[in-house]
Amino acid sequence: MIHFLFVICALTCFRDFTALLLRVLLLGSFVTADQLKRMEESIRVRRELEPLTLVRAARKLKKEFSREEKRGLKLPLPVKQKLAHEILHRLEGVDNTNTTEQQAALSLWRFQKLEDIRKATTLNLSISNQEAKMLKRALKTNWPSLMEEIGLWMPTSVINNEHDDKPENERDIEIIPGRPMPPECHAELHTDFDGTAVRWGLTHHKESAADCCQACLDQAKRAKPGEIKCNIWVYCPSEFGCYSPDIYEHKHQECWLKQADKPQLNFKDKYSESYRNDHPNAPIVVPWMSGIVGV
Repeated sequence: MIHFLFVICALTCFRDFTALLLRVLLLGSFVTADQLKRMEESIRVRRELEPLTLVRAARKLKKEFSREEKRGLKLPLPVKQKLAHEILHRLEGVDNTNTTEQQAALSLWRFQKLEDIRKATTLNLSISNQEAKMLKRALKTNWPSLMEEIGLWMPTSVINNEHDDKPENERDIEIIPGRPMPPECHAELHTDFDGTAVRWGLTHHKESAADCCQACLDQAKRAKPGEIKCNIWVYCPSEFGCYSPDIYEHKHQECWLKQADKPQLNFKDKYSESYRNDHPNAPIVVPWMSGIVGV
C-alpha cells in the first residue's frame, strides 16, 4: 500500500512539471512572466505539501523487500510440504476439538524443530546453512505466515468469563403478566403444588395468574356444603406452554384449581438432573407458578 502511494506521489510531481513545460512550449510568447511565476509558485506549494515521511518510508520498505528477495529466504515448496507432513503427524494423537491441546502440541514441535536445526548446523549434518537460515526465520518470526502457507490455521483460544455483579442472595426479578397479584394468593414462581383437581386446567383458562387465584377464592366461597373447596391454584404463564409428565399438552394460561388438606410440592424451581435423565423432554426450570390460599 505504501509502495503504491509512493508511485502515485512521484507520478503526480512529474505530471505537474510536464504540464508546466508543455504549456510553456505550446504558448510560447503568450505566457507572460507573471503567469510563469504563478505556475512556479503552484509547483513549489505542491512540493511542500508532499507526504515526505510517507515517501521515505515507502523507499525504505522497497529496499528491505529488495534485500529479502536477494537473500532468497522463501521456503521452497518441498520444504513446506515436509513441514506440513511433520505437523500433521504430530497432531494425529491430539483431540481435534481441543484447541488448547493442539496449540501446546504445535509449540512443542516448533521448539524441538528449532533445536534439531541448531544441532544439525553445529555438527555440520545434512543441512545447508542457507536452508537452516530459512527454517529458523520461518519458525521464529514468520510462524503465522508459515502456518497459512502450508494450509494449517489454528484459532486462538477464547475464554469467556461471565461477570455477575449482582449482590449475593439477590434473584432476578421476573415480571408476571396481567394485573397485580393480591397478597392473599401467596404466589410462588416456578412451583407446582400437588392436590385433588377441583377444576381441570385443560378447559379452564384465565388471562393472568391473579385471575386464576381469584377463581380459586371464588370457588371456595361458592362451594356448597360437602363439596371440596379450592385452596391451591396452579397457573401456566409461559406462552410456549408448560411441561408436565402426564400425557396432555399443557398450554399457556391453563388454570388448575386444586384441594389438599396438607399441600405438597410436585416440583420446585428446577427439575433435578436425575429427573431430566429419565424425562428427556423436561426443561431445566419448572414453568408453572402456584399458590396456597386460606379457606
